[in-house]
Amino acid sequence: MDTCLVLTVISDDRPGVIEQIANCVDQHKGSWQESRMAHLDGKFAGILRVSCATEHVEALSKALSALESQGIQVLLSQGQSNQAVNQQSINISAIGPDRPGIVLELSRAFAQRSINVAQLDTDCSSMPWSGDPQFEAHYQLHMQDGCNMDELQERLDSIADDLALDIQIIESGSD
Repeated sequence: MDTCLVLTVISDDRPGVIEQIANCVDQHKGSWQESRMAHLDGKFAGILRVSCATEHVEALSKALSALESQGIQVLLSQGQSNQAVNQQSINISAIGPDRPGIVLELSRAFAQRSINVAQLDTDCSSMPWSGDPQFEAHYQLHMQDGCNMDELQERLDSIADDLALDIQIIESGSD
């Protein structure tokens, strides 16, 4: 029987970090399933899902922990396969002048409506022409069928007005 593991990784950014992690996974008969990884301010950070035969989990865990001696910190957690049914996925993008509180206000609006953030990507760059700081957030959300989309849209419109954002909702369908 296979066990799914979720690994969180952080280290100084340098060549070979992914190779070292992949080598540990491979040596312990694991399978790299999916990942999100990035270079942020001189650090390498990532999260990945690995499946592994249950009898190899302990050895894999020890091998991944041993990577700390090479400057790679790995936090390991057993995954959960209890995917909710009757969910709708939507994507939301927000773009506007950078200011404190954008992620807080949007995330609060989702949490108050029991909407789960499945993925969040953010970036800060310069606005065309002016060079002022511009913030972008792209959310992938999972919400239960029956969520009041009109009420969510009203709240997002209010946040957009308060924070001078352009917020777009793209409905993706059911999972």
